[in-house]
Order: sequence, then structure tokens, then C-alpha cells
Amino acid sequence: MNDTDRKPTRMVDVGEKDITFRRAVASGSIRVGRTVRKAIDAGKIPKGNVLEVARVAGIMAAKQTAALLPLCHPLPIEAVSLHLETDDETVRVHAEVRTHARTGVEMEALVAVSVACLTVYDLCKSLPDGQSAVIETIRLDEKSGGAGGHFVFPVSSGKGDVPCDSRF
Repeated sequence: MNDTDRKPTRMVDVGEKDITFRRAVASGSIRVGRTVRKAIDAGKIPKGNVLEVARVAGIMAAKQTAALLPLCHPLPIEAVSLHLETDDETVRVHAEVRTHARTGVEMEALVAVSVACLTVYDLCKSLPDGQSAVIETIRLDEKSGGAGGHFVFPVSSGKGDVPCDSRF
């Protein structure tokens, strides 16, 4: 197959779509190990408050999604919220992004979670166990608005995550 056989890369035209309320929720986690998690909880990470810095980084990243992903539309984001919590050997990240627009904010929520997890890694990598951290399970949990309607990530059967619905 040569280049002339392929469809040209393009940004999807959303100009005729209605402006509607759009919401997306994404989550992810980074397994940091018990020693690193305890240092995070105790505020003993040399670079500062890991959860707060990661929260701000995720919010900033959501607002820059169109600059990071070449075919994403720049959107008027109305709200981004990130919640980070530690649990055993893991930092869990949840992001919600909302707007009124012609296209959804799934990528903004996923970018927010991804960058928040990367920030946790960056802030903790100097600790003895920090470089063994593993970013896991970044996924779209829920989205609403637009022609696709409401989507909720299927519940896992316990045998690993179910792949994300490919309608989006």
C-alpha cells in the first residue's frame, strides 16, 4: 500500500454539530511501592507535595491537550477536577473534565490522568525505590454528551480489564 491509497490525515469537521454539554471521567494509577507511598503520605518527598503538584500538572495538561495531540480540537474547557489518593502501594488518579462544545473531552480527561501519573513518577524517582514505579490502567471510565450518548466503562470480570468500547 502506498501513500496515495491511504486516506489523508485530517481533523474531523465538527462545525455542523450542535454545542452540547460534554463530560468525561478518566482514571489511572501508578504503583509506587509501600516505601514511596509512605514517603508521599508523610510529606517526605524532596521535591514537595506529590499529590498537589500532580493535581496541578494534570489540570494544566488537560488545557493543553490540543497542543499535544495533533488532531484534537482546542476546546473551551469549563472545569477540570483531579482527585489523587494513596492506597497500599498505589497512587490512584481520577479526572473529570466538563465543557459545552461540539466535540467531547475524553482526550482531555485521559491526558490529565496521564500527566498526573507521570508527575508522580517524576517527583518520586529520586527515592531508592522510585524508579521501579509502574504506571497502570489509564482508561476512560465514563463520558456523556453528544451523539454517542452516555458511556460507562464495562465492569471487569476479575480477569483483567475489559477493553474500552471502541465507539469513541
